[in-house]
Amino acid sequence: QVQLVESGGGLVQAGGSLRLSCAASGDTFSNYAMGWFRQAPGKEREFVASISASGRNTKYPDSVRGRLAISRDNTKNTVYLQMNSLTPEDTAVYYCASRSGSSPYYAAPTDYDYWGQGTQVTVSS
Repeated sequence: QVQLVESGGGLVQAGGSLRLSCAASGDTFSNYAMGWFRQAPGKEREFVASISASGRNTKYPDSVRGRLAISRDNTKNTVYLQMNSLTPEDTAVYYCASRSGSSPYYAAPTDYDYWGQGTQVTVSS
């Protein structure tokens, strides 16, 4: 079993940047691919990035490619989401999630086994 704890959310002005962190515990972190999702009020949970267990491969939807970057440090059991050029449309609760296996090429929430509690990101105009 894996426990995930996100941090780094907050209030930022449009055009600004934030880096989210997700600390994992409970199992061998390097055995899991990791993903970031977000959910805005009244909307479904949306995939924004994933990374392979090794960190060599990543996946993004077109809507965030070039602005968001996922990375991981397996020595620190932590995955990161660097977010740049933020807009009010990025306002959401951001969740990290893990799935057993190495491939990053999974984008549905149901593909992931464990979830953090989420961290709020609010972008003001």
